[in-house]
Amino acid sequence: MRCVRNGQALAEFALVIPIVLLMFMGIFDLGRMIFAYNGISNAAREGARTAIVNQNRAAIEAEARAATTGLAASDVSVPIPAASCTAATIGSLITVNVQYAWKPLTPIIGNVVGPITLSATTVMPVEHVGC
Repeated sequence: MRCVRNGQALAEFALVIPIVLLMFMGIFDLGRMIFAYNGISNAAREGARTAIVNQNRAAIEAEARAATTGLAASDVSVPIPAASCTAATIGSLITVNVQYAWKPLTPIIGNVVGPITLSATTVMPVEHVGC
C-alpha cells in the first residue's frame, strides 16, 4: 500500500510541476517588464528635463539613452525639428517619447506573446531656449 501512494505522489508531481514552473517564469517575465517600463519612464523624464533647458536633439537623446539603465536597445524618438532652437519658445511644450521592444525570456510565453513595445511619454514646458 505504501509504495502505491509514493508512486501516486510522483505522478501528480510530474503533472503539476510544468504548470508551476511556467507560472513562476511568467511572474519573472512580468517583473522584467515592469523593470523595463520603469527604466524607459525614467529615461523619458530625464530626456524631458534636458529638453526644457537645451533643445538640442542629440543632447536630449543622449540623456534619455544614458538613463535607460539595464536596457540594451532603446529607441528614443523626440518630436523636435533638427533646428529646434528657433522653433522653441518659453512656455511651449516639449514631448519626449521613449520606446523599448521587450522580449520575454520564457520560450513558451515568448512564442505566444512575442515582443511587446513599451512606450513612455513625458511632456514639460520649455524654461530656457538654447542649444
